[in-house]
Amino acid sequence: MFDSQLLQGKKILVTGGGTGLGAAMALRFAELGASLAICGRREAMLLASAAHIRQATGASVQTVVCDIREASQVSALFDELWSVAPVDVLVNNAAATFIAQTEQLSARAADAILAPTLHGGLYCTLEAGRRWLAGSSKTDENSATPLAPKVVLSILSTSTLTGRAFTVPSAMAKSAMLAMTRSLAVEWGPRGVRCVAIAPGPFPTQGSDAQLRPSGRGADAARGSIELNPLRRVGSPIELCNLAAFLVSDQASYINGEMVAIDGGAHLRTSGAEDLLHWGQAQWQALSEQRRKR
Repeated sequence: MFDSQLLQGKKILVTGGGTGLGAAMALRFAELGASLAICGRREAMLLASAAHIRQATGASVQTVVCDIREASQVSALFDELWSVAPVDVLVNNAAATFIAQTEQLSARAADAILAPTLHGGLYCTLEAGRRWLAGSSKTDENSATPLAPKVVLSILSTSTLTGRAFTVPSAMAKSAMLAMTRSLAVEWGPRGVRCVAIAPGPFPTQGSDAQLRPSGRGADAARGSIELNPLRRVGSPIELCNLAAFLVSDQASYINGEMVAIDGGAHLRTSGAEDLLHWGQAQWQALSEQRRKR
């Protein structure tokens, strides 16, 4: 579908690029000619992902261990990246979530979701934006070509469209990131920075299943997500990866401030949490005990 050199010459940073959809997107970007930087908290995962990408594509992959919840670490991350070569595209992918009765959330539990999903995404965007804008000047109003085209792509959620019970901090954080996307599209667009977003529906991964489909919910939720989806299936990672590749490419250079939902139309029928409305306290207690054992 895509030219193999679609992303040639672009250096792309993927936060949370060591596992799951982050690793899948990084691989797809490399297949299309990009050089990569991936960051995350677990070095072993980053190194394994980088080795796989290098072997599969021959691409350059820079790995940096970073906890994006810490602003000082994010600043150091971008200093290290720029010391090798400036980043052209930031993909805000790292996030956290789990299901819980909202009234039972402690401040610490809420912060465990808000910190990487909202604060980390904001910190990374600000660090990239400062460096990009420092090296550019305002685009000539008579020019249709930005002086220094850069892109922030944020991986959000269809909860930004529907809300979602039992994952309230995540829905709040993703909605705030959408507000950031739309706001910066206006503020930074004239200076050559596009801001776009993707709202994925069900794309099962090992990590997301562990948090959102614990034992006692898995089979029923999976069956429900398929039955309520107009296309009667969940998403395949390559579908998300191809959309991400298009949005960060120069082929999408006139798309700015928009979020694209990719969920088969499921958000038109369900928020994805309705099955949990029927849970009893015994099920919630069992889930709480599972989480404490991790």
